[in-house]
Amino acid sequence: MSIQWYPGHMAKARREVKENLKLVDFVIELVDARAPESSQNPMLQEEIQDKPKLVVMMKRDLADAETTKIWLDHFKDQFSYAVAVDVNNKKDVQQIAQAARYITQEKLDKQRAKGINPRNPRAMIVGIPNVGKSSLINQLAYKKKAETGDKPGVTKKQQWIKVKNEFELLDTPGILWPKFEDEAIGFRLASIGTIKDQILPQDEVAIFILNHLKEHYPELMEARFGFSDFEDAVEAFDKIGKKRGALEGGGVVNYEKVAEIIIHDLRSNRIGRISFERP
Repeated sequence: MSIQWYPGHMAKARREVKENLKLVDFVIELVDARAPESSQNPMLQEEIQDKPKLVVMMKRDLADAETTKIWLDHFKDQFSYAVAVDVNNKKDVQQIAQAARYITQEKLDKQRAKGINPRNPRAMIVGIPNVGKSSLINQLAYKKKAETGDKPGVTKKQQWIKVKNEFELLDTPGILWPKFEDEAIGFRLASIGTIKDQILPQDEVAIFILNHLKEHYPELMEARFGFSDFEDAVEAFDKIGKKRGALEGGGVVNYEKVAEIIIHDLRSNRIGRISFERP
């Protein structure tokens, strides 16, 4: 199964990213710390190419801390710099300004050595929808500059934003790529809320989450749902439905409601800190 999802505004945004890359000194790419590879847009990698890049792993407070450390080392081996961020943690957010200075320092020093008074560095911030880009921009700017929302696709246009006296930031809409050839990527992104809930059947997304918990986080599954093993999805849904009161008349389990419970518990961090992949 391949999953296709490519609204027209995303195609336009990709063209604008390509056109505006020449205006910036480096790129800030946001990924979700719970699925850092799946949340990297391969089309953006093609466009960015050799431009210096800072990878920011967002929502680190929702991801497995040990796995996040492994990902940071992985990205640092590949790119200029990488940081993990909880957007509500001021020290985390400050890391981005520090990294921006680190990335652009050599270029600025060369300009000053030639007697040139350099302008503030410019960066383009890119990422897939609902990765927390607008929330991060508002924290960096210390005021509400970007519209935020808990659904993918809130930002629809590009805008320049000043980050104190550190650098200027070009905001861009979240961009997905036309097709997920690997269905696991689609299910990871659906689990964490990157793609709209209408794209994939919610019961299948919930089953994907349960299977991942069973294999990698049985202790968290046991603590939240009261069991850590099951033969099939029907058994698992029945147990959760009866325990959480997701019942219809006659005590019949409402599987649609159970799927909503599982997905909501994951996204609201009620299960615990979970990562969906390793390098």
